[in-house]
Amino acid sequence: MKKSHRPTVADLLALKGKRQLSMLRVLTLDEAAAAEAAGIDMVSVPPALLTPEFREAAPSVFAVPGLEYGELVTTKDYLRAAFKAINSGGDAVYCAAGLGTVRRLKDESIPVCGHVGLVPSKATWTGGFRAVGKTAESAMQIWQAVKALEEAGAFAAEIEVVPSEIAAAISQRTALLMISMGAGAGCDAQYLFTDDVLGQNRGHVPRHAKTYRNFADEFDRLQAERIAAFREFKADIDSRAYPEAAHQVAVADAELRKFVDALERA
Repeated sequence: MKKSHRPTVADLLALKGKRQLSMLRVLTLDEAAAAEAAGIDMVSVPPALLTPEFREAAPSVFAVPGLEYGELVTTKDYLRAAFKAINSGGDAVYCAAGLGTVRRLKDESIPVCGHVGLVPSKATWTGGFRAVGKTAESAMQIWQAVKALEEAGAFAAEIEVVPSEIAAAISQRTALLMISMGAGAGCDAQYLFTDDVLGQNRGHVPRHAKTYRNFADEFDRLQAERIAAFREFKADIDSRAYPEAAHQVAVADAELRKFVDALERA
C-alpha cells in the first residue's frame, strides 16, 4: 500500500472555519483514484468499495462509508457494519439512524457523520424532496437536530437543501463539521455526487449540482461503437472471415497425419 498522510477527524475539525473542504460521492475505484489525484479531501463510499485496492487507489482521502438506513435495523447491526467499515479502511461512518445508535457508535470511538435538513430516507416528515428550513420554525428544528447529534457524539453532519443563510448560521454555532449538499458556502465542506459532476446523471439533476464534464454523451458514443464492433464480429463469423490463420494454433503436417491415422485406427 502506498504511504501517504491521511487526515484524521481531529485534522478535519481543526480546519473548521479556516477553509472549506471538498467531498465527493465515489462509486468505483477509478473515481476514487481520480479523487486522490485531484486532491479531494473527503469521499463518501459504498462499504463494499472499501478493499485493499481502494486504499491503493486513494491512500490519502478521508473515506466515509455510508451505513445504509433500512438495510441495517438494530444498533447491533450498525455496530457490526461500522467496525467492518473502519477495519476495511474507512475513517468515519455516515449514519442516519436514531440518536441511541449514534451514541452507541461514539461509545466505541467510531466517528459518526449524521444528516439534517432534507434526509432522503426520512423526507416524508419534512414534506418530500424539497428544501427544508425556509421558515424560522423549520430552521429551528434543523438547529435542534444538529444540537442533538452534537450531544450524541457525532463529529459531523451533512446538511442538505437548506437555505444558505440558515446553514451558515447553524455552522457558525456548532462544533460539528457541517457538510453542505445544496446548503450554500457557509458550511465547512462542499459535497457533490460524481454522477452529477461528470454528467452521468440521466435522471433529475438537483439544483445544487454542477456538471463539469459530459460523460453521458461519451458513454452513448462508446455504446454505439460497442454495438458496431459486435455486429462486425458476427458478420465475420457468418462470412468465415474470422478466425483467420493468425488467430489459430498451427500443427506440423506430419503430426497432423499421425494423429488422423491414429484416429482412423481407433
